[in-house]
Amino acid sequence: MPRAASSSTDAARRAPETRVTKQRIAVGSALDELDDFVSTQELYRLLHDRGDSVSLATAYRILQSMADEGAVDVLRNSDGEAVYRRCEASAHHHHLMCRNCGRAVEIEAPTVEKWAEQTAADHGFTDVTHTVEIFGLCPDCAA
Repeated sequence: MPRAASSSTDAARRAPETRVTKQRIAVGSALDELDDFVSTQELYRLLHDRGDSVSLATAYRILQSMADEGAVDVLRNSDGEAVYRRCEASAHHHHLMCRNCGRAVEIEAPTVEKWAEQTAADHGFTDVTHTVEIFGLCPDCAA
């Protein structure tokens, strides 16, 4: 049986199209140049130093929008501040982050995935998501 044409309900479920502005391009470009996670304040200073005209409020909005779209990863650093980074891995992954310098390493953790699935199943939960971030000192900071 052929599928019916898209309804207005289907259209409502789709994410709104993101406007590509010069500010969004500047934020994306700055993130592309960084290897580690960055706070909105740090990104704002970097943009300002480069001469890009992006307000702090706009930087917050753009980063949140990019996080919602899955274009950047967001996590809380050891101080509880949200930090952002474009990640190379497109699949689900976790991070090992240095508490001192902020260096981040993307890691896959199949054992964690199995544990999360089993723990959820043991308690009758379905459609489960999770976030695991590991903080420590990188080899350079530990030396």
